[in-house]
Amino acid sequence: MSARVRVLPLGGLGEIGKNMTIVEQDGRIVVIDTGLMFPTAEMLGIDLVLPDFDYLRGRADDIEAIVITHGHEDHIGALPYVIRELFPEETPPVYGAPLTAEMARSKLEEHKLLDAVEVIERETLEPWEAGPFTLELVHVSHSIPDACAVVVGTGLGSILITGDYKFDQTPVDGKPTDMARLAELGQDGLLLLCGDSTNADRKGIAPSESSIGPHLEEAFGQCEGRILVTSFASNIHRVQQVIDAAGAHGRKVALVGRSMRRNFAIGRKLGHIYAGDGQIIKIKEVDDYRDEEVVVICTGSQGEPLSALRRMANNDHPQITLHSGDTVIFSASPVPGNERAVNETVDRLFHIGATVVTAKDAPIHASGHGYREELKMMINLTKPRYMMPIHGDFQRIVLHSRLAEEVGIDPDDIFRMENGLPLEIDSGGAHIGERVKSGMIFVDGLEVGDVEDVALRDRRMLSNDGVFIVVAAVSESSCKSVGDPEVIFRGVPFMDDADDMIDDLRMTVETSVADLASKVQGSEGVAESELREKLHNDVARFVYERTKRRPMVLPVIVEV
Repeated sequence: MSARVRVLPLGGLGEIGKNMTIVEQDGRIVVIDTGLMFPTAEMLGIDLVLPDFDYLRGRADDIEAIVITHGHEDHIGALPYVIRELFPEETPPVYGAPLTAEMARSKLEEHKLLDAVEVIERETLEPWEAGPFTLELVHVSHSIPDACAVVVGTGLGSILITGDYKFDQTPVDGKPTDMARLAELGQDGLLLLCGDSTNADRKGIAPSESSIGPHLEEAFGQCEGRILVTSFASNIHRVQQVIDAAGAHGRKVALVGRSMRRNFAIGRKLGHIYAGDGQIIKIKEVDDYRDEEVVVICTGSQGEPLSALRRMANNDHPQITLHSGDTVIFSASPVPGNERAVNETVDRLFHIGATVVTAKDAPIHASGHGYREELKMMINLTKPRYMMPIHGDFQRIVLHSRLAEEVGIDPDDIFRMENGLPLEIDSGGAHIGERVKSGMIFVDGLEVGDVEDVALRDRRMLSNDGVFIVVAAVSESSCKSVGDPEVIFRGVPFMDDADDMIDDLRMTVETSVADLASKVQGSEGVAESELREKLHNDVARFVYERTKRRPMVLPVIVEV
């Protein structure tokens, strides 16, 4: 029987974030990346968003390996949740390049899962077997060391999942993308290319990461007071360049934010970050130095609600208080969807009196993702039989598809996919398979699972119009009111005539109870649920007629 290969994206298509791709052959599975996404403003109370990996439930024994391309949250962040939810007993090995593996261990240790998982470091160009698959890591340039593309060898040929990449010819670590190995894959005959689409809308070639250092140093030279630099905590190359720029101006460096400190420690341990003796100081030591002697590197470049910079902007950070004369440098660009949160943070910083420098003001950020010409280069080097753009919203997936056509890929061999749509390949060709369940899993506090639409709807109602709580005491035998109803309201923005309205609302409650009591005379009574429903409907109708708003209404029945 000929081989049949199935490539199923569970996250990362039609969106930026929560990347997760399944490769399946003969009932055996390899998982590439387990990323997360941060919630949007509409996801009230949600902490994290994970890919819906329900397809893998009950198939723990079929999974040969989990391979992580690199240590960014949108590729590795969901790993502890995947491990905990899918593998109550035996767990498949997790593979990654040295830095990626170390970050995976740190993340699993944080969730008290490290003892249950074997995390294996793999060097590039050293293939290994995993069930029917041959796996290999190929080094690519990105904004974090040890980023890799993954080659999945199948019975039909090799599949290349690029992860995040660019063709940086002068990377900070001196390790450019392995173009020779990519070309070899093309010469050998690549079956399928699953390529990063993040910057499919940007012309030309992405600037080199090493070009940022001189511009940071120049910006530092123009600052007289304290400097705060915010970037992705995992952008270790950027952290190194900030440290270098600070050293050039005789400034000490403090790291703020748990993830920033953790990734710095990992990077320093593995030799990816160097700082001179005494250059790194503790956050509590910042006030021991003059403003012009300090640089603070912190999280919060995306406006995350609980990040260090966001808390500073809101005057809510326990150790750092911003003031006029500070300069805040955003050495990152907003991820699509985060623009609003970033703008709010910037506005708060201006209100405090800080000077804000963004990538719009100076060339202090370089994307870790290749631009259009680099995407073309990847296709030309690898010469895939089939092409499947991944890692991007629909706009960028379409644009990436058009680029593939421009460089000679047959349109019939380019597949614009969605999360949950599998690409099935056999000796006869490739086609789109039957859709499987996909979407989002919400992390809400300690709970992991689907937060029902009704829950999010209720949260939106509470945030918009507040809540009315109506307490009615009724006779258990006759269902008649036995006391004055109590009305409690919270978060209601339209209560100028509150006293009059509360009196009228009490009358509405008494009338509602009396109406129902009259209907059940001579019967065995009325169910509490029926009375609660009637109270809810009558009160909600009264409030809307009076205010033209729809707050949440919670009736409470006390039987006496």
